[in-house]
Amino acid sequence: MANDGIDLGRRGFLTGRRPSRPEAIRPPWSRAASVAAACTGCGTCVPACPQNIIVLDNDGRPALSFGAGECTFCGACAETCPEPVFDRSIAAFPHIAAIGADCFARRDIVCQSCGDACLETAIRFRPRLGGPALPEIASDRCNGCGACIAACPAQAIAVGARPSEAAHA
Repeated sequence: MANDGIDLGRRGFLTGRRPSRPEAIRPPWSRAASVAAACTGCGTCVPACPQNIIVLDNDGRPALSFGAGECTFCGACAETCPEPVFDRSIAAFPHIAAIGADCFARRDIVCQSCGDACLETAIRFRPRLGGPALPEIASDRCNGCGACIAACPAQAIAVGARPSEAAHA
């Protein structure tokens, strides 16, 4: 509620505005445009995923839930899909991990769970005086698999846009 006493939730309802939903993270080798254009919502990719990280979003389209685990890039989702949703010629993910302010290390609590989970060694820890080492993401090494997201006890890691200089690599 704002300081002026207006209930923005009710105001939005009465004016027909919908709250914006965060963009869903799509399975590897798919993009929002290909999912919107070709996905029928059949859900065959959901049971095909051995990591059980593919779920159907509110619109019945595949999305990733990294809280349950990481993407191993096995390709089972792409192989089982009967529609042209997946394109294995493009990069698997257009995102990389991003560490937020809730990170334990940033709050002076020693934690390196994300670095331990990262098989690509994309998370390095920068030493600092008077506190635990701070995690940093090497954008050129992060493949966007989500292993660090699942491992973070503070739930401080999300996905963010890949920097443009690394996106062309």
